[in-house]
Amino acid sequence: MQLRSDNFQHGKPIPPEFAFGKAGQPMALSDNRNPHLAWKGAPAGTRSFVLACIDTDVPSKPDDVNKEGRTVPADLPRVEFAHWLMANIPAECGELADGSCSDDITPRGKQQPFGPPGSVQGVNDYTGWFAGDPAMGGTYLGYDGPCPPWNDSIVHHYHFHVYALDAERLALKPGFTLSDLRAAMAGHVLAEAVLTGTYSLNPKVPA
Repeated sequence: MQLRSDNFQHGKPIPPEFAFGKAGQPMALSDNRNPHLAWKGAPAGTRSFVLACIDTDVPSKPDDVNKEGRTVPADLPRVEFAHWLMANIPAECGELADGSCSDDITPRGKQQPFGPPGSVQGVNDYTGWFAGDPAMGGTYLGYDGPCPPWNDSIVHHYHFHVYALDAERLALKPGFTLSDLRAAMAGHVLAEAVLTGTYSLNPKVPA
């Protein structure tokens, strides 16, 4: 199975319009459009698809994150951050247009993000990141793009996964988590394709 985008190439930078944050003083909010994605070559017996976008380079401790005069060290252990989770994508769907599922930043999070008919979307990890923020706190469903710490010493990698499943539907409700998704699709994956983009807000660390 193959996965591609008209907006960026595998291993190359993601354009700022598809990010939550962009370079500023030191950071500014961006357009937050979802990128175009297209996949093909699913095996026979595919009955639905799952989509996930995961940043695997998120600092495991927030001590230095976005603080003047400090830098997030490269040797700090890193954890996952889910940016987009979608299940029950119909088997006949093989493409999502850029901006079709997200085209702006929604304070407190999107509650009914657009997706293919019958699909269901989970929460992304901005839900936890903005917890307690009076202006932004809420439940973030659907796609919200890259916004790595502007003082991080490493480039972040955003892995877009598309899974072909032998199940037509997973028993998931809107707002499911990454762990919920992994548990639900265990034993149902026929094939997987991955497209990885990079992003950085640190001018000293070009993506």
